[in-house]
Amino acid sequence: MTAKDKVTILVDGDIFIYQASAAAEKPIQWDEDLWTLNSSLDEATAIFTQKLESAVEEVLEYVTSCTDYDIIIALSSPDGTNFRKDIYPDYKSNRKDKRSPLVRKALYDYVLNNYNTFSRPHLEADDVLGILATSPYIVESAHKVIVSSDKDFKTIPGHHYNMDKKEQFIILPSESAYWHMYQTLTGDTADGYPGCPGIGPKKAEALLPEPMFRDTPDEYYSKAWPIVLEAYKKAKLGEEFALTMARLARICQRDDYNFKEKAVLLWQPPALLLLTQEE
Repeated sequence: MTAKDKVTILVDGDIFIYQASAAAEKPIQWDEDLWTLNSSLDEATAIFTQKLESAVEEVLEYVTSCTDYDIIIALSSPDGTNFRKDIYPDYKSNRKDKRSPLVRKALYDYVLNNYNTFSRPHLEADDVLGILATSPYIVESAHKVIVSSDKDFKTIPGHHYNMDKKEQFIILPSESAYWHMYQTLTGDTADGYPGCPGIGPKKAEALLPEPMFRDTPDEYYSKAWPIVLEAYKKAKLGEEFALTMARLARICQRDDYNFKEKAVLLWQPPALLLLTQEE
């Protein structure tokens, strides 16, 4: 079996683990005013396995050109490091009071030790998926499919399957750049970064140019980034803040991580743009 015959299914392990561990929790009433919350790792493991098997079956219904498959489960860094918190300490600070499912960490360890997983220091599972999906060297496969339900994945070019909505879609390279700039403007309340004040989805859509089929990401950025900068300047926020928002919104791709140094290479606007702005 050659790589040309295979589809590699890239799974968002963080979401699968969270959903499975949350679903395994059961409240028990001991008395009229006494309840406890209980959870079983065995049950969480069974739910995880069932969800994974279902997702694989659904993906294979769409990808009929390949006769075999591999699964790689992407996980956030085991040591908890996150480059986004380094550049913006308030990143996901809105979640600090939210309780994690009881067996989430135990299920993470189980998946780490029993499945084909991929994680790297400072990266979230999103970034791992973005790197694996866009690199022709790490994963040699005729077809790669990202499986997640995270809306942020529109910033990654490639074939996607939304496991919650049961739908597949393709994101072109120019479209991924569009969604990156869109997220830079609108921010993400779920992840706790604001974007540009006063700009919501409708205004972002009105401001940004449509991505053209033949545009490379850099060609699209060369048109969209000045618009994004101008919006931040009108909001009395500088280029540095705009760039920080863009780096938060960027899900890492093939050239955004130095594996030797175990370090993220922060997103920069196209070099031509930087030269133009300096003049």
